[in-house]
Amino acid sequence: MKLSGSQILPALQQKVWDALNDPELLARCLPGTERLEPAGPDRYKAVVGFALAAISGKYNGTLEFADKKPPQSLTLKIEGKGTPGFLKGEGRLTLSASADSKQTELRYEGDAQVGGMIAAVGQRMIEVAARKIVSQFFEKFSAELARKP
Repeated sequence: MKLSGSQILPALQQKVWDALNDPELLARCLPGTERLEPAGPDRYKAVVGFALAAISGKYNGTLEFADKKPPQSLTLKIEGKGTPGFLKGEGRLTLSASADSKQTELRYEGDAQVGGMIAAVGQRMIEVAARKIVSQFFEKFSAELARKP
């Protein structure tokens, strides 16, 4: 499954970069995240609860930042396993200042693979759920950026 898009965020580019690298803030913004704990440089252990149709469960996995080019871009790698199956994905995030430099455009492009019971619900439902998760993340992330000095 491929996902791509962009989002205008209400903060300067450096502030957005700093927020993306703040595990506590990310844990608050990522839907279903129960825990996000450091497991090395730019690597975190994660526990995420997830439900799709009649299938629900928890995933244990890792979240890793790679290819960091502050404050312009990074690659996000995610891997998880749980009772509903597995998830493996990689995405590239690129930040650029808006024309007035008071906002930041975040562009994302990625690919994810799912397997197990969760894949049985069908590709179309998984894509709809993934887009909803992305939307919920950006809604919470934007709110955090607006609150944070």
